[in-house]
Amino acid sequence: MGSISEPQRAWWKEGSVYQVYPASFQDSTGSGVGDLKGIISRIDYLKELGVDIVWLSPIFKSPQHDMGYDISDYKVIDPPYGDITDVDVLRDALHERGMKLVLDLVMNHTSDEHEWFKESRKSKDNPYRDWYIWKPPRYDEQGNRCPPNNWQSHFQGSAWEYDETTDEYYLRLFCKQQPDLNWENPAVRRAAHDVMRFWLDRGADGFRIDVINFISKDQSFPDSNKTVLGGTEHYACGPRLHEYLMELGAILKEYDAFSVGEMPCVHDEKELVRAVAADRGELSMIFHFELMDIDHGVNGKFSPATWALSTLKSKVNKWQRFMYDNNGWNALYLENHDQPRAVSRFVHDTPEHRVASAKLIAIFLAFQAGTPFIYQGQEIGMTNVPKEWGMDEYKDIDCLNHWKLFKDTVDDSTKTLLRGEYQKKSRDNARTPMQWDDSAQAGFTTASSPWMRVNDNYKDINAASQVKDPRSVYHTYRRVLEKRKEHMDIFVYGDFELVDEQNDKIFAYKRVAGNGDAALVVCNFSTDKVVWSSGFEAREVLVSPTGKQIGDVRAGEIQMGPCEAIAVLL
Repeated sequence: MGSISEPQRAWWKEGSVYQVYPASFQDSTGSGVGDLKGIISRIDYLKELGVDIVWLSPIFKSPQHDMGYDISDYKVIDPPYGDITDVDVLRDALHERGMKLVLDLVMNHTSDEHEWFKESRKSKDNPYRDWYIWKPPRYDEQGNRCPPNNWQSHFQGSAWEYDETTDEYYLRLFCKQQPDLNWENPAVRRAAHDVMRFWLDRGADGFRIDVINFISKDQSFPDSNKTVLGGTEHYACGPRLHEYLMELGAILKEYDAFSVGEMPCVHDEKELVRAVAADRGELSMIFHFELMDIDHGVNGKFSPATWALSTLKSKVNKWQRFMYDNNGWNALYLENHDQPRAVSRFVHDTPEHRVASAKLIAIFLAFQAGTPFIYQGQEIGMTNVPKEWGMDEYKDIDCLNHWKLFKDTVDDSTKTLLRGEYQKKSRDNARTPMQWDDSAQAGFTTASSPWMRVNDNYKDINAASQVKDPRSVYHTYRRVLEKRKEHMDIFVYGDFELVDEQNDKIFAYKRVAGNGDAALVVCNFSTDKVVWSSGFEAREVLVSPTGKQIGDVRAGEIQMGPCEAIAVLL
């Protein structure tokens, strides 16, 4: 295997990303909502952790029906977060520390309060009419008005919203306040390009781009044959997607900017790799969802499902191999603002195993091939919301719409099952305020009532106590990120090999550099003690949360405690 040639090296491959969810990170004003000045006050914490790139979830002006993913002005900051001068201060503070700023762009849809849509809905001949997707109603045999097709919204119900003003429906793949833009219209694409240039000219280093694979729709808008999320086959990677992505990629290239595209509802790896192949000039990397759908049942996200370690292995191995073999790049993530907490989802958040499990997640994730993404609170092992919380504590529109749809029509046992699924999978799990210390409201705010309730376990899980404790989850993340940089030829640019594939408790993999240097990562996903025969001769322990020395692993046999992980050089 030859070494990676220089042109393939890039700053965004070698760095790691920390995602900030602004509303829940740090409140500097006592409003109960996080803000930009709060983020600025915590930059040194992020620098000390060892991350290089800070990605902010949407901060633009928004009515907040979907926590900022409904944008009413792309060039104005939402007032509760601050103003554009705060972005400038944040940018400068990050750049002074050698760090980068990535903004979250939502360009598949806008808010229904955006000026473009306000104009569009006024009349059929308005100049902005075809900036969005409008269709006349269909009528059934009884003469009842029906949506133009049977596509389903990602937030429950039809994907079409009727508007009385012009007696037509507009497409909204998400909530009714999020009308989809019509990317077939060149004026829409020019406006999107203008927004990108505005922020790149202002010093942003790149973008995370929301559901970017939805921007091209099959223009015949056919009915769907699918029973869950009907319609995705007609717009997830639509006919002109790659043409549009190349237009975005050309702009990003001018600025040497980074991009990560969110691409849900696609399992065709060939389609996804086209978006990130180095020679195509589209996106730097993508978030695919095959791993995130692992616990989704037959009726979608909020239906129960079980998974085995073998499934996790096959999915991870598939994408590790596929990106490496096809000159693509992985965005490595197990948590974000839309997903539950990894320690609760993939390992064990019970009191006796929680800390070891959180450390396992750090080692398992960040030593894979790709750019690691750490979501706020992941570095201290924050968990899902308590099982005891009632539905009145939940804020997530997806979860609440689902509950609204079923709560009056199902029996008590089904209601209990649904509430259990919400506690496991609701987006609210990631959106509780950051747990900074053990003071009131976890140090997130001085307000008596934050916008969302703080997780009850903040006295046990908080950043202040972990920064002081060298054996903490936080320090495991620090060490992992440090070792990833120290051995970049192995962990950033090296190959990936699954080891002991049939083992149902141990997930082990090898990373191999172009010059033959190698490392082994071993993770015990079970709550049992396991004696594991590696078959490899270790020469140095890189990371061992339990303090294992080279003598403990040299004989090719490793005694792994419950939820224990280790990384060694071979």
